[in-house]
Amino acid sequence: MEILAYLADNLDVLTNRTLEHVILVGFAVGLAVVTGVPIGIAITQNQRVADMVLYVASMIITIPSIALFGVMIPILSLIGQGIGYLPAIVAVLLYSQLPIIRNTYTAINDVDPALREAARGVGMSAVQRLRMVEIPLAVPVIMAGVRTAVVMNIGVMAIATYIGAGGLGTFISRGISQSDPRQLVIGAVAVSLLAIAADFGLLGLQRRLTPRGLQRTGG
Repeated sequence: MEILAYLADNLDVLTNRTLEHVILVGFAVGLAVVTGVPIGIAITQNQRVADMVLYVASMIITIPSIALFGVMIPILSLIGQGIGYLPAIVAVLLYSQLPIIRNTYTAINDVDPALREAARGVGMSAVQRLRMVEIPLAVPVIMAGVRTAVVMNIGVMAIATYIGAGGLGTFISRGISQSDPRQLVIGAVAVSLLAIAADFGLLGLQRRLTPRGLQRTGG
């Protein structure tokens, strides 16, 4: 009952923190999509480069988030942004690269060669084949990578509150520092529910972006 009473008294704060969390994760993952998808497409042209890029991205994602935030502080302090939104966004951007790049690379590579040959046969250029054949077919796998990045980094962004990024992690950090289980529970549950809602929302978007022919095949 104490938790529900606290929630009722601080509903406006929870709403603001949730919106802040969504904006931070959305902006960071959006940047990751803008950078990761072209990288994933580009590395399909060279296996050695692809192995190197995926290896580096895999190394980054193994770094503990609190350690990565710590590394960001002295680097971004050089431009006066060592604490706050920017290091959190940069860290989430880096963490999002592996699932997006890997899924894009895999999806483009797995396009049926017969479809590529058919596109060449009707006179499509390489850019036209990519835009009209390969990317539409790759969308479901790319979106699966985006969903993974979003769900994973909703949790990572909660830790970013320790470097002044705000978001729902504020409830968790204050709950720990103040030994207040109400804030701790509310923050943890809110982060979990946000991750579930984001996953379902992106799944719906994935289905809408998937070509109808693939939907019929998959169904």
